[in-house]
Amino acid sequence: MATTIGQGNDPIKKGVLNDTLVTYINALKPDFSKIPDDRKAQLDKIAGFIQQKVSAGEPVQLTYICTHNSRRSHFGQIWAATAAAYYGIPNVKTFSGGTEVSAFNERAVAACVRAGFDTKKVSEGPNALYEVKYAPDTEPIKAFSKKYDDITNPQRDFCAVMTCSQADQACPIVRGAAARVATPYDDPKAFDGKPEETAKYDERCKQIATETFYVFSRVKVKV
Repeated sequence: MATTIGQGNDPIKKGVLNDTLVTYINALKPDFSKIPDDRKAQLDKIAGFIQQKVSAGEPVQLTYICTHNSRRSHFGQIWAATAAAYYGIPNVKTFSGGTEVSAFNERAVAACVRAGFDTKKVSEGPNALYEVKYAPDTEPIKAFSKKYDDITNPQRDFCAVMTCSQADQACPIVRGAAARVATPYDDPKAFDGKPEETAKYDERCKQIATETFYVFSRVKVKV
C-alpha cells in the first residue's frame, strides 16, 4: 500500500510515500495544538517567509543550521522537503549546514530510517554521503555535513532556520539570508551511548517533524 501526493504545482508529477512514513506523518497532526504559543510565533515567521515567496511565484529556499550539521539541521532539511511535497507547496528547496563540519551522525540516520525514509549510504569516510528519499521517484536529498555557506547551499535570498542555541549565538548575522529565525532544539547527542539514546533521537526527530509540518500546514497555495 502507498499514498500518492502531488509534487509541487505540477499535477502530472506524483510521488508515492510508503505507509510507514504516511502513518508517521498522520500521527503528527494532533500534536500541532500542543505547540506552545511562543514557539508557534517563531514557526509562523518561517511560514510567513514561505507564503511570501509562494505568493510571489518565487523559489523558496530554506537552510537549516546547527553547529556540526550532524543531527538537528539534517532533520529540519529532510522534514521540510517532505512537508513541502505532502502539502503541495511549489518550488521549495531545502538545505542544511553548520558552523563547523563533522558528519551526518549515524544515530540520526537511523532515526530517519525508523520514521520511514529510504536512506542509502553512497560513500565512505569520516563525512559519508547519504541519499534520503521520501518517495521512490523523487530526487534524493543528498545529506552530508558542510558549513552553512558551502557552495552547495544558497548564497542569498534564503531563510536561515537556526536549530541550536550554540549556532544561533555564533551566527547573529547569516550572510545572504533574507530572513533568520531561531527555533533551537535540545541536542540528542547528550544521550549518545546511554540507554535512552534511541528514544531521545526519535523524540527529537518527531519534534522537528511536528513543528515543520505545522509550518507548512499554514501556507496557502492557489489551486
